[in-house]
Amino acid sequence: MCPDEEIKKGPAAGSRITPTAEKMAKKQQEISVTEFFEKNKHILGFDSRSKSLLMGIKEAVDNSLDACEEAGILPDIFVKMTRHPDDDYTVLVEDNGPGIVHKMMGNVFGRLLYGSRFHALRQSRGQQGIGISATVMYGYITTGKPAHIQSKIEGEDEVAWGMDIVIDTKVNRPVITNDKPFTWEGKEHGTSIEYTIKGRYITGKQSIFEYLKDTAIVNPHSKITFIDPEGKTFIFERATEVLPEKSKEIKPHPTGLEIGSLLKLAQISEQKNVKSFLTNDFSRVTPRIADEILKKAAINPDLKPSALKHDDCKKIIKAIETVKIMAPPTDCLSPIGDTLIKKGLMHVLEGLRPDYYAPPITRAPKSVNGNPFIVEAGIVYGGEIPSDGPVSILRFANRVPLLFQPGACAITKAVSNIDWRRYGLEQRGGKGVPFGPAIILVHIASTKVPFTSEGKEAVADLPEIQSEIELALKLCARSLKSHLNKEERRKKTHAKFEIVQEILPEFAEKSASFLKRPVPNLDMTISKIMNVVWIEPTEVKDKKKKLRTITYTIYNYTQAERKMSLHAQLPKDAVNLTLFSGEYFTEMNDEGKVTWTVPNIPPAKHVEITFELSGDMGDVFSSSDVYISGINPVMVMGAEMLPGDWGIKGMEITELDSDYVADDTDAEEVEEVEDLGDE
Repeated sequence: MCPDEEIKKGPAAGSRITPTAEKMAKKQQEISVTEFFEKNKHILGFDSRSKSLLMGIKEAVDNSLDACEEAGILPDIFVKMTRHPDDDYTVLVEDNGPGIVHKMMGNVFGRLLYGSRFHALRQSRGQQGIGISATVMYGYITTGKPAHIQSKIEGEDEVAWGMDIVIDTKVNRPVITNDKPFTWEGKEHGTSIEYTIKGRYITGKQSIFEYLKDTAIVNPHSKITFIDPEGKTFIFERATEVLPEKSKEIKPHPTGLEIGSLLKLAQISEQKNVKSFLTNDFSRVTPRIADEILKKAAINPDLKPSALKHDDCKKIIKAIETVKIMAPPTDCLSPIGDTLIKKGLMHVLEGLRPDYYAPPITRAPKSVNGNPFIVEAGIVYGGEIPSDGPVSILRFANRVPLLFQPGACAITKAVSNIDWRRYGLEQRGGKGVPFGPAIILVHIASTKVPFTSEGKEAVADLPEIQSEIELALKLCARSLKSHLNKEERRKKTHAKFEIVQEILPEFAEKSASFLKRPVPNLDMTISKIMNVVWIEPTEVKDKKKKLRTITYTIYNYTQAERKMSLHAQLPKDAVNLTLFSGEYFTEMNDEGKVTWTVPNIPPAKHVEITFELSGDMGDVFSSSDVYISGINPVMVMGAEMLPGDWGIKGMEITELDSDYVADDTDAEEVEEVEDLGDE
């Protein structure tokens, strides 16, 4: 028999192949999720000794903040590090949260992908249920020591429980030892985790200190105490007692749904028909919209959801793309807000004494792939911020600092895409991170932040998100440019004012003495030379009483009477209403927007407006953040034109005098105002 005939015969060929296939089949087995991450620790961010040390603390602090906020408790977090030989570090993170029920402690700290937030469509720092249990796993892998957990829930009769935990990576289950109750002296409720981990402690931009400092900026309602390996104590005090608004869970939004997801939701739905399924199991779908979707998809509204087939779901998704549906509700999000962003920046960056805080911007909500998101931004400028290097970019997602992979992040790319030369910062070629004495802050709040990896270190550069970041930054940058322009103009005008005030009176006095005549009144002459309405803020602080008294003096250095309205947005909780009954005060709305109506000011005369701010939020208001209406802004020094989004009608601008001559800076201001209006 020839070899070819031998190969063609089935049994002989099968006798050579089958044993190999069976051996391979015996080697195939299910991979535990814990085993996968144990062998791929870098995916979770544990890819270097220094980074691993930070990631463990980050996950513990994030969990503490989430737990406290859910329970309505102002967070008080304690972090302590102890250095041992061979680069071993013991880390203790303790909070004053609601505590964890005893029987759940093992699952929370000893199982990967176990948690309460993964299926909930609302904003939170942690969602996958990986972080803190991965820290326990990594600590045991690198040092062989278990994590020690302590927790106490609220109640006089409740005892605290302590236990040691390691993870059985084969079955993704906790192995618990030393599970004992104890009396936690001085602790009404809270949780602590203590673990030992291999690491390398560093200082600088990607250090634990920087992470905690940045966390304090976007979580001004928290107090964080940190004891470093050298025994030095750093305390980031609570800047406000205002807790963030609680985010509410929402239903899925139909926009961006995939066929498999729709099929799965239809199979588990408890609704009796497809119309009820769309109306009750999704957000923003009304009965009218459901009818429109089903009509376009040619689906019977009375069909049971479980009876939907692949082609039916495909038709429904195509129909959804053609129907106009409202964006997802935003009460599932908890943005920081303009006031608290500024409060956090002022509180933490006080040592740098910045000259200017651009009014923070909170953009209107948008959605991407059916998930709502909000972009917030702020810029700090001047003072002792270093000016000889790139600006610092503070990146945040759901109130969590992003310290790594800046180059891969949508936030950094958005900053690099803007031509910052237009706004007063140095930038080579009009692209890239600008140079100058500035700090840029960007925060993204979403039910599902599209991170580039499970380590949650950078935001994916989706076009919708990157566009919103750029728009928010441009609005902040325009405020910065306007401030720099006005400061330059103020300096020039102030120098001119000092010369006129000193030289002219002296010249008039000597001339009158020589001619033996009375010294003339130079007020109108000075007004003609100055030709400006000058608004000068002065401030008196009483730190003990947390009291600020602010006075605006409005000088009319023009040749005609001037009238106008002065506007400011004040932190309403800090306003002393007893001083808001003067002759110029007009109104204050629910947002804290105040209007003073100033009557005709004669040439060379002035009026004063005074008010007080008190309490923790009193220092948020900047006296330079004042606006005017009813007068052309190019003749005013010390106030911006009232933004159009304030919704104040009937504020007609007075025409310029025929003899008023605007300088180059005035032209820049007019161009800036028009540019902002177009935006």
